[in-house]
Amino acid sequence: MARYKDAVCRKCRRIGEKLFLKGERCYTPRCGVERRRRPPGESVPRRRRPSDWALQLREKQKTRFMYGVLERQFRRYFDMAREGSGATGDNLMQVLESRLDNVVYRLSFVDSRQQGRQLVNHGHFYVNGSRMDIPSYLVNPGDVITWKRGGENGSTPEFIQDLTDGLPKRPVPSWLRLDPANLTGEVVTPPIPSEVDSGIEIRLVVEFYSK
Repeated sequence: MARYKDAVCRKCRRIGEKLFLKGERCYTPRCGVERRRRPPGESVPRRRRPSDWALQLREKQKTRFMYGVLERQFRRYFDMAREGSGATGDNLMQVLESRLDNVVYRLSFVDSRQQGRQLVNHGHFYVNGSRMDIPSYLVNPGDVITWKRGGENGSTPEFIQDLTDGLPKRPVPSWLRLDPANLTGEVVTPPIPSEVDSGIEIRLVVEFYSK
């Protein structure tokens, strides 16, 4: 399975803004964007007005980086969104938000989507009682996401207790329902694009692929 293996802070520096790819670290002075505001590389960028295509490309890359999706898969998501009914941009955001690694992030079970991807990949989450280790799995309304319980008596491992202490850490969108006591979450409705607070101008992404 292909995945990005370089430092994720380079993505934020390339885009020029925080994408919050490393959870709590992004809110501290250790954030890569705070420490080194220049784009990665040795060359000094020239100051010039970006073209429309450059703005569209930047927004597409920003969206990919935020959700941890490679180009081929992202293009497949766009094709799915374009074939569906309704606005292509809204459909695309629904697909991205429906990814399991994003859902566990939205439920505050993890500190970042990257961490969610890793824990899902290691089999720490169940969907409707079945172990699910595919981060790109698309959830549906009615799906119930639970943590894997360890130990003979079903006790919660210490690292899970540390991650889930003080739930919810972030506002949980209305299309999800969180049960902090039982460490479970339920998908109530399809994702609502208007609730996505990522700062993505999805219109530019649609324009990029529509040429």
